[in-house]
Amino acid sequence: MSRALDASLFVLLAVLWGFSFPAISIGLEYLPPLLFAAARYDIAAILLLAAAVVRVEKWRPTARNDLAAVAGGGVFLIAGNGLLFLGQQTVPSGVAAILQGLVPILTALWAIPLLGERLSGLGAVGVAIGFLGVGLVVQPDPGNLLVGDTAARLLIVGQVCSVALGGVLIQRAGPTLEQLPLVGWSMLVGGLVLHAVSLGAGELPSADVIGPVSVGALLYLGVFATAIAFMIYFTILEEHGAFEAALIGYLVPIVATIASVFLLGEEIGVLTVTGFGLVAVGFVLLKRRALAEAIGFSTGVSSP
Repeated sequence: MSRALDASLFVLLAVLWGFSFPAISIGLEYLPPLLFAAARYDIAAILLLAAAVVRVEKWRPTARNDLAAVAGGGVFLIAGNGLLFLGQQTVPSGVAAILQGLVPILTALWAIPLLGERLSGLGAVGVAIGFLGVGLVVQPDPGNLLVGDTAARLLIVGQVCSVALGGVLIQRAGPTLEQLPLVGWSMLVGGLVLHAVSLGAGELPSADVIGPVSVGALLYLGVFATAIAFMIYFTILEEHGAFEAALIGYLVPIVATIASVFLLGEEIGVLTVTGFGLVAVGFVLLKRRALAEAIGFSTGVSSP
């Protein structure tokens, strides 16, 4: 794959995922949050599993480790995103996107008890800096943690914790199923979980909320920002590995913030931008060896 195509796919994926945050905010004006999230993954699951049937010989999970990976991914990696939809009812989409930068840091923390990994002293400093950045983004009010905008931002932090846990549980299960059907089945499970919770919460959309804007937001999220975006992500993953693919997560908030400012008229404060910078610094300290290896590989120089 040429460098120009690599860069194009990298940017395209960041744009597709970046625009998903304002698309969620727009759709939430018409659709109940949990049902909205469930429908997004319904659409994506159908498309990804259809692609898996065509492209992958073994597309059905039958082994115990594959079923465990699908269950962990479905409940935590996919259904956990329902918290994002709940939070974005009041949290600006740019802020919600910035909080996603905490995923690699929390993934490293979950890996300590679940995968037996260790955290170096400098890595611990990176984690602390990352959490300091999140504090600046959330800006919690100690006297009112469970009300208002603070509660909604904490819901999104909960979503980030869930997504990070789901990724580690998949890794712990050690699935042999290829990633395309694995994600497709996980989205199907996650969608069913979200439907059950939505029904339990009494979410019932009325006919008047179904219109061009709500349907457009739903189709964009299900088709472009999820199904097509994950196919692009798998391509990048196969060509460059998990670390460079993860770097996309630090371009997505920039795209989401710019899109939110121009499309929704949102304002992002200085503390929020500073917080994102600290989260990025924390990520660099935590993943400094992988970053050095990636830079060395791209320049043809091996890291010491």
